[in-house]
Amino acid sequence: MARRSLLFSPGDSPDLMRKAPDAGADVICFDLEDAVAPGRKDEARAAVREVLADPDFDPDAEVCVRLTAESPAADLDGVLGEGGEDGDRPEEGTDEVRLDAVMLPKVEAADRVERVAELCAERGRDLAVFALVETAAGVLAAQSIAAADATDALVFGAEDLAADVGATRSDEGTEVLYAREHVVLAASAAEVDAIDTVYTDFSDEAGLREDAAFARRLGYDGKLAIHPAQVAPINEAFTPDSADVEWAEAVLDARDEAEREGRAVFQVDGEMIDAPLIAQAERILDRAPEADR
Repeated sequence: MARRSLLFSPGDSPDLMRKAPDAGADVICFDLEDAVAPGRKDEARAAVREVLADPDFDPDAEVCVRLTAESPAADLDGVLGEGGEDGDRPEEGTDEVRLDAVMLPKVEAADRVERVAELCAERGRDLAVFALVETAAGVLAAQSIAAADATDALVFGAEDLAADVGATRSDEGTEVLYAREHVVLAASAAEVDAIDTVYTDFSDEAGLREDAAFARRLGYDGKLAIHPAQVAPINEAFTPDSADVEWAEAVLDARDEAEREGRAVFQVDGEMIDAPLIAQAERILDRAPEADR
């Protein structure tokens, strides 16, 4: 499934959570971590469960909950119910809770991803795990984190990383560029999705578009959003335009014709096409819902 945009919504605001799907994000993520004050965690867990258990809440988007770094088990207990022995169903009604994925913050080792997957299994759920890499240790361990069996997507968090290493954030982002590239390389090597960091100024649409376009050029599959207004520009940035789709379809059509004729070399519009360009064309069409292939 496409994960061009992931929109956070505070877990202690039921109205905002119910409105979140209206923004058109591919993933909506109810946040129990940064968006909720320490004294309101239990209230937020109950609010998230109430929304997710509502039969009228059935968005087309993938539904995720960001757990807290300190107490993921308590978060899952609050949202899904307490785990039973040997993976027994924890409590009546858990099946009715609409949840597709969990996000784990400040991941610094692969075993943390595996552990949260085990916690989900104990509560009768097999959920996708989004591993949020946002510390120096996490970036350095990104390859093993991405390669963990339970990891479905690797998420880069630039703001926390900058705080962790003592870097000063800049408009250019050069202070986190190495880490940003390292995370997308690790995700690609493990064949999991790579989701880019937030753009914190939600009033700066032009800056967001530029940053999202740059993330796409780096190889990211999508980007985090902290405001509904950011979703449409992000989706646009990570959706191939008609010219890209037309080029990709022409490349693959020419490839198919060359294969039928036994030719290893071919061209499209005067451009010699090799394996990297074929892979690029396939990637474009994978991202383009309107494409023929």
